Amino acid sequence: MKSSREFNFNAAFLELSRNKFVASPSVEELDSLKKSEIVKVAKHYGIEFQPLMRKDEIKRYVLEYLVDESILPSTVLETAITVPTDNTFELKRLEIEMSKEVRLKEMEREREKEEREIQMQREAREHEFRLKQLELGVIKASDPKIGLDTGGFDVSKHVKFVPKFQEDNVEKFFNHFEKLGEQLKWPRDKWSILIQSNFTGKAQEVYSALSIEDSMDYDKVKKAILQAYELVPEAYRQKI
Repeated sequence: MKSSREFNFNAAFLELSRNKFVASPSVEELDSLKKSEIVKVAKHYGIEFQPLMRKDEIKRYVLEYLVDESILPSTVLETAITVPTDNTFELKRLEIEMSKEVRLKEMEREREKEEREIQMQREAREHEFRLKQLELGVIKASDPKIGLDTGGFDVSKHVKFVPKFQEDNVEKFFNHFEKLGEQLKWPRDKWSILIQSNFTGKAQEVYSALSIEDSMDYDKVKKAILQAYELVPEAYRQKI
């Protein structure tokens, strides 16, 4: 702990240094002053500054004032500026970069979250679709009222002939399927099972949402999917 004598000596020394600079201003003298001394010098000249400013920033204010008052030559601003303004800009630049990095990371996390949710929804739809297929298989095999294979028709052997589903031309897909069904003499009560095997996208979602009973009715399956793609003609709408 400093004694009162040491404190008084230091205070007197600071005052002497400040007075020495005021008596004979120079860059060298200003550079030798501590921040507290420079603050007093600035107050002495009536220079306005923010208390939280750094020493070098206040020092620059003092130099600019002395140059404006013709107490010091303008060359001192070129040769003796000690304010590390680049540090301020560098800090600001780093802050901006960090802020950008944080935003980018947040955006990346949001994107990954959305992708995970989409993937989960897709997997859930596929799972429901597979369950519907299994349920159909069980019901067809166990309930003679809903389609026992009286003609020995094996669906699995005919699935490979079902045309590829085209979301950009749904009506063409159904027309093609129906022509094949007639040509290959597929039992109409098996059409819904055959056609659902190739559904994708929105059609798969619509089919998965149907009840078991409706999903076994080809006309209802077709109507629901055409409605989903907004392709149901008035005549067909009245027919169903």
